[in-house]
Amino acid sequence: MAQAQRVVIIGAGIVGTNLADELVARGWRDIVVVEQGPLHLPGGSTSHAPGLVFQTNASKTLTRFARYTVEKLRSLEEDGMSCFNSVGGLEVATTPARLDELKRKHGYATSWGIEARLLTVEECLERYPLLNKDLVLGGLHTPTDGLALAARATQLLIARTQKAGVRYLDSTPVTAIEQTGSRVTGVTTPSGTIPADIVISCAGFWGVEVGAMAGVAIPLLPLAHQYAKTTAVPALAGRDTNELPNGMNASLPILRYQDQDLYYREHGDQIGIGYYGHRPMPVVAASLGQTPKHVDENQMPSRLPFTSEDFATAWTMSQDLLPALRESQVKDGFNGIFSFTPDGGPLVGQAPNLDGFYVAEAVWVTHSAGVARAMAEVLTDGASTIDLAECELSRFEEVQLTRAYVSETSQQNFVEIYDILHPLQPRESPRQLRVSPFYSQQQQLGAYFLELSGWERPYWYEANAELLQSLPAEWQPASRDAWSSRYYSPVSAVEAWKTRNAVAMYDLTSFHRVHVSGPGALPLLQRLTTGDVTAPPGAITYALILNDQGKICSDIFIARLEKDIFQIGTNSATDVAYLVKEARHQGQHIPSQWVQVSDVTGSTCCIGLWGPRARDVIRAVTTDDFSSAALPYMSVKRATIAGIPTTALRKSYVGELGWEIQTSAESGHLLWDALWQAGRPHGLVAAGRSALNALRLEKGYRTWGSDMTTEHDPYEAGVDNAVRADKQEDYIGKTALEARSRQKPVRRLRCLTVDDGHSMVLGKEPVYHNGRPSGYVTSAAFSYKARKPAAYAWLPGWVQEGEAVVIEYFGKPIKATVTAEPLYDPRGSRLHREGPSVSSELERPPKQHL
Repeated sequence: MAQAQRVVIIGAGIVGTNLADELVARGWRDIVVVEQGPLHLPGGSTSHAPGLVFQTNASKTLTRFARYTVEKLRSLEEDGMSCFNSVGGLEVATTPARLDELKRKHGYATSWGIEARLLTVEECLERYPLLNKDLVLGGLHTPTDGLALAARATQLLIARTQKAGVRYLDSTPVTAIEQTGSRVTGVTTPSGTIPADIVISCAGFWGVEVGAMAGVAIPLLPLAHQYAKTTAVPALAGRDTNELPNGMNASLPILRYQDQDLYYREHGDQIGIGYYGHRPMPVVAASLGQTPKHVDENQMPSRLPFTSEDFATAWTMSQDLLPALRESQVKDGFNGIFSFTPDGGPLVGQAPNLDGFYVAEAVWVTHSAGVARAMAEVLTDGASTIDLAECELSRFEEVQLTRAYVSETSQQNFVEIYDILHPLQPRESPRQLRVSPFYSQQQQLGAYFLELSGWERPYWYEANAELLQSLPAEWQPASRDAWSSRYYSPVSAVEAWKTRNAVAMYDLTSFHRVHVSGPGALPLLQRLTTGDVTAPPGAITYALILNDQGKICSDIFIARLEKDIFQIGTNSATDVAYLVKEARHQGQHIPSQWVQVSDVTGSTCCIGLWGPRARDVIRAVTTDDFSSAALPYMSVKRATIAGIPTTALRKSYVGELGWEIQTSAESGHLLWDALWQAGRPHGLVAAGRSALNALRLEKGYRTWGSDMTTEHDPYEAGVDNAVRADKQEDYIGKTALEARSRQKPVRRLRCLTVDDGHSMVLGKEPVYHNGRPSGYVTSAAFSYKARKPAAYAWLPGWVQEGEAVVIEYFGKPIKATVTAEPLYDPRGSRLHREGPSVSSELERPPKQHL
């Protein structure tokens, strides 16, 4: 009955009108679109966007959004003319580093199903004769890229949806978001309140203000971006395109000169130039005032006066790349407002704290129809067919929602928008926002930190470098190319060696820990997960959270601490928001089954103590029984270690004997020191995330978010052991999953090993089978067990173990083999060292997350 609900969409730009259209196509009828500007030209970013659509992105999600946007705009026609001009896209390299980046981007295009081709200098000139042949080293051509006629498309979508019954209110500002309790109930305008069951803010850079009305933090920063047009360029004179509508008056490919933060498009015999190399220019949308009733192409809220002094360098560089511009001048320009976010991604989804209030903000024209379709699927079916994890509004941690953080990081993303960024490259500022209680000890050991979600996470410790000379030959790391060597150290091999053969300490503090308690905790977790958590206190259950389609929303560990108290190990802030929301709903519907959900990550800390000598270390600091009989695999208990109250969980991310040892944040420093001193006689070292990732991969443990997402089911991903087939209670996704269990997977996550023993890959590279692109790499590391690089990759379900595949890396083929998994300790015997015989279920250890 979703389609019977009353919907109000705020904003009639390219996103809002596309969303109305997608909802209408799915049977929704009671839709009102409220727009503060005039409908013919609302005055937001859509109204001035230059419309360049480059589809390929390192993000599979954004690439798929862009591909659908192109498809839809092509289908929108009036008088035989569509809303997309398929002139193609050309990205040129003027440095060797950029040429390598284009090779990687070609790999992304192949992985995500976009046609693209690397070009020589001569081929670049054939497609774009105005280029300076002495400056260009090569290029990437994507024939399906082109120019979106966003304003035209918006008008066609308005007309189409109006015929279907959608009501538009133009020149109508929103003044309040009405709510009762934790649910939205309507939208207030100067003309009164519009009742609503669902409100979706598609307000663009005004999203911060709309969110504030609802009490929802929107981590978005409006920034001005320069765009200029030249006078007529003689080299383009006499072209037929001059009389065509804007966007169709072009035949040359859209052009990117990313080495200098520039892009170009034709406007008949003029050239349009976009520039990101100037200083960031933040804007407060509220300061722009109310949108006037008269808006035209030169007068609109999102179009600020041109600052020519900021463009001077861009003009000089443009004349170098396109010498024909030396016969023209800058005719006019403007500083157009666009939305930026802390991580550069759009904001999509329901507000964590207000039911029925959704956003689709920071969405550029390139991704507009794709985002609209995804949102319509969420509202209609409960989930999008495209994974939205990296777009979810709820993905940010609390510290990332402060205006200071949003401002600094969004401006940094503006500056870096065309920069060549390594997948592991951390931001330089702000840093040290979140540190574990072990931070000072880690600094003393020479920890090399990378940042994620504000956390400082050690990747290796330089103090272990002296052990490289003692490293056995079979553990010596292979040499790496320059790209995969960045943010890597051979010291990681020492830390992996010590973990497998002695004992190591890992800082796991940044992993999310959530307490779920109350009389409704058990029924809540039974309803939300694939696991059976009815086992008595002391049990740990590995389980999945699914959506209604049986796809994987997350994988979690559920430790039952007491009868009505559970601790959940989750993957992200989105998981926490989901648990909070579902607990709230359950308490509202069944008051006797109330549940309290508390994120205790910041008030606690955690050390992973793992390795064959872990029990020797723990015996030196506690009199509590840590034997396998007292604390078997996948169990938890309270224990006192060196006089410190702790919670010990018998599980492992690296496939070795050991425990996660948790305590309060104020006791963390003392816990580290106690374990450190007790472990030194047994060869203990501190180990970082680089070793952890390598060891978890060769043990066959999946990483949610890269190896598996909401686009995959448990049988495809190889985590069906987390599904309790004998569970009697219904849980979300159970019906869909039962149907899938009877089907043969059309694709599977497979383990690959690199044949030459040294060629590293990093993830997202295309994989070829029988000469055809057939999948892509999800994650990779050097496997010390196999003595060669290993990776996980999605491949067709019929590809078998032992078959040959080829991974494309920087345009070069790397031969690999589909291999049986896990590569290390397939029966899990090392996890149960010194323990009794285990059940067949435990012989197959759960796939764990990072």
